Amino acid sequence: MPIDGACSSGETVAIRPSVNGTPPGASPPPGMRAEPDEEPAGAEAVERHAGLEALMARSAGENFPVALRLLPRAVRDHLRAVYGYARLVDNLGDEYPGDRHAALDWVEDQLDGLFAGTPRHEAFVQLAPTVQRFGLAREPFDQLLAANRLDQHKSRYEDFDELMGYCKLSANPVGHLVLAVFEASTPERVAASDDVCSGLQVLEHLQDIAEDAASGRVYLPADDMEHFGVTADDLRAPEAAANLRGLVAYEASRARAMLDRGRPLVASLRGSARLAVAGFVAGGLANLDALGAAGFDVLGRSPKAGPARVLGRLAGMYLSSLARRGADPA
Repeated sequence: MPIDGACSSGETVAIRPSVNGTPPGASPPPGMRAEPDEEPAGAEAVERHAGLEALMARSAGENFPVALRLLPRAVRDHLRAVYGYARLVDNLGDEYPGDRHAALDWVEDQLDGLFAGTPRHEAFVQLAPTVQRFGLAREPFDQLLAANRLDQHKSRYEDFDELMGYCKLSANPVGHLVLAVFEASTPERVAASDDVCSGLQVLEHLQDIAEDAASGRVYLPADDMEHFGVTADDLRAPEAAANLRGLVAYEASRARAMLDRGRPLVASLRGSARLAVAGFVAGGLANLDALGAAGFDVLGRSPKAGPARVLGRLAGMYLSSLARRGADPA
């Protein structure tokens, strides 16, 4: 979900139409690129992998796109463009079968084009009107890219504070951009948004323990693993042993506390912004409920909240936010 002051007050970018006649925000005709500029070597292979519609379809059940369905189309399209960028960068950093460093360099080159007013790849063409309309700064996009660069060489985190440093790059910028799109950024809201985004990131790490371990990454703090007697081999077992379940329960309680600190943020917002952020927080809490109901076994199954559980959480949160109307942060 949520933007610091730099995001809300970033320099407006003039987006120029493509020389092939494709207007800003529109996809180019089949077989035609939005700009004819020469791409760096290897870019064609990256572009073949980076089909935006396929990425969005694969992530349709995730918390962010589910929340988008609740919003008016005008807002939804802007947020979908932001989410499309985040998914694209994550996919290239996690799944690209070739040189991932080169693929992330390609993203940086695409950002250069976007903020120069000449977007090329479809994800950046779709993002351009949002950058222009809200004067989005480049920093949050660079931070999301930096998180994926970090993933290429760092696979362990010594303690929770170090993990939060990673979340500052991998999760919090999305919230900054969301607040910017809703034109609702204040320092207090940004701080609460960071709690929500980091909490959602910790939850996602817990849900993906087995998948991450298979790729050699561990997002559980090393000092907590040692305290609970959990080893890297335990993360690759068919089902979670009692000590791993205890560790997951402990980290889940941290994520829940961060999401709970986002309740005043929901109450401070209005209209579509309130509904969207309530959806993000409710989805996170519902998935934490599902994790607990599964006994915190994230290896033998993949505990995810169903629609009824999410809607129940959303209804309760939205109604309570009405009762707290005007509460901090504002």
